[in-house]
Amino acid sequence: MLNFVAIDFETANYNRSSICSLGIVRVENGKITDKIYHLVRPQPNFYCSWATDIHGLSYDDTINEPEFPEIWERIKPKLKDFPFVAHNSSFDAGCLKAVHDLYGMPYPNYEFHCTYRTAKSIFPQLENHQLHTVAAYVGYELEKHHHALADAEACAEIARIIIT
Repeated sequence: MLNFVAIDFETANYNRSSICSLGIVRVENGKITDKIYHLVRPQPNFYCSWATDIHGLSYDDTINEPEFPEIWERIKPKLKDFPFVAHNSSFDAGCLKAVHDLYGMPYPNYEFHCTYRTAKSIFPQLENHQLHTVAAYVGYELEKHHHALADAEACAEIARIIIT
């Protein structure tokens, strides 16, 4: 696949709609052409300690940020109707659907591909198929794991190698 958008969301709590940051990497003709990172004021707007422990974001980091619809409206034109790729796409697709539902935004049934499921099928020998493990296996050093843009970049690099 030469054209796609790698996408990653971090959430503030157990609600899939509680996106607090997003990372997007657009790949055109097999080359990265754009990187987008945004903090998002989540809804519902509270943070669970386990979420903060994972990604390091808290209420104070996002209280003055725009909510998802404002950010998505600016990002949408850059997506160019490309398919999405995510590592464990069921989570990211679920977040995107939940936040669209929350705000009453039409959901256009985005096409998702999953580097996690693909890696499980083509690299069964790996001890696990977590993002950092698969990234290392394909020769990409993931720094700042659980930062939405860093994870989207790792996903894009994996996808360029394994998604056909």
